[in-house]
Amino acid sequence: MDDLQGRVSRVGNALRTSLRWRLSLWLALAICCVAVLAGAFAFYSAFRQAHALQDDMLRQVAALASRQPLAPADSAEAQDDGDSDSKVYVQLLGTHAAGEPALPANLPAGLQTVRADGETYRVLVRASGGQRLAVAQETSVRDEMARDSALLTLIPFLLLVPVLLLVVTDLVRKVFAPVRDAASAVDARGEDDLRPVASAALPAEIRPYADAINRLLRRVARSMDEQRRFIADAAHELRTPLTALSLQAERLAATPLPAEAQARLVTLRAGMARSRALLEQLLSLARAQQAPEVAAAPATSVHAICRQVLEELLPLAEARQIDIGMLAGGDVLVQAGATDLATVLRNLAGNAIRYTPPGGKVDLSLRREGRFAILAVADNGPGIAAAERERVFDPFYRVLGSGEDGAGLGLSIVRAICQRLGASVTLGCADAAGGTGLLAEVRLPAAH
Repeated sequence: MDDLQGRVSRVGNALRTSLRWRLSLWLALAICCVAVLAGAFAFYSAFRQAHALQDDMLRQVAALASRQPLAPADSAEAQDDGDSDSKVYVQLLGTHAAGEPALPANLPAGLQTVRADGETYRVLVRASGGQRLAVAQETSVRDEMARDSALLTLIPFLLLVPVLLLVVTDLVRKVFAPVRDAASAVDARGEDDLRPVASAALPAEIRPYADAINRLLRRVARSMDEQRRFIADAAHELRTPLTALSLQAERLAATPLPAEAQARLVTLRAGMARSRALLEQLLSLARAQQAPEVAAAPATSVHAICRQVLEELLPLAEARQIDIGMLAGGDVLVQAGATDLATVLRNLAGNAIRYTPPGGKVDLSLRREGRFAILAVADNGPGIAAAERERVFDPFYRVLGSGEDGAGLGLSIVRAICQRLGASVTLGCADAAGGTGLLAEVRLPAAH
């Protein structure tokens, strides 16, 4: 019962909110109303015409019977096509044989409806050779024959109206197909894809709405560009004073200071280092988001980039006692710039090293799947809960309780670069059985 009520509710909502459904419904109602009116008119016209033809038949029978005078004993009954239910009676007024209706003798000449012996008859009275001849037929038989003939005129309506309803529904669906296709194309876009909606194929009534959306997208794109330029300019402007402060702190560290001042200076230098790292990540994120899409990126060797990144991160891994390396496998050329690919791998592997406990392990691997190369970074650290694996791609979002310093921009940079390269990045569990470890996979388009 609940499921039925839910379906009824969904249909009701569709009829209230869907222009296509409402248009189809109103067209169907209009077609049905016109069909009912046309069918009623056709039935009425065919019914009257059938009666007129039956009256003509009575005239023809009367003409044939009047060619020779009839004696009372010659009164007979004529049958139509051998059907006893459609018998036509021919008799002289004032006389009738057994089985014939007892028609009044004073009937006027012409067509008329007469009741006799409890039945109603359609009677044609005609004077012939001094005799008054009556040709009669039961009205019930006439009505049944006329009704059967009139019902045949409704068959085209019964056959064509359902076909017309199906044709109209299909035509309405095809007319709205460009709108549905445009909505699907917009829905399939990424959050950073602000290209205008193609409105040339849309109906003229929908095109102004699409043009308004395009104007809104242009305003949003300008606003986002201004924000990115502001972040990049602010980060770039802050690099110089922070660098100067760092140099002064290094010189100050070489000066003899009390132990308490030395401890505070160490904290100050660590804070400056974190600030410099944050500025570098902000600049990387701004460059990744502002860089135009490359139509034909150069073919880059993934193994070469992996070796380069491993050499850069090896001191950090040794300092944290992390075993880092790359699993054996063939090389793959991908459609990505060397700088972008190195930045992606550096952030993923760097995060794995920082969040894996001392004595842990970080493995890089590469495999080919059809037209794509899968670059994976796996560790045996605590991993990331499934509920937070999408949130960690947001700028400045960090998992609570990790105990590590960071700005929360690394994975945001990775996703921004992947979206620009036509790649994708996903996070999973490295040890599915134990529920530990993090597996980051980057799906890159292969060069060939």
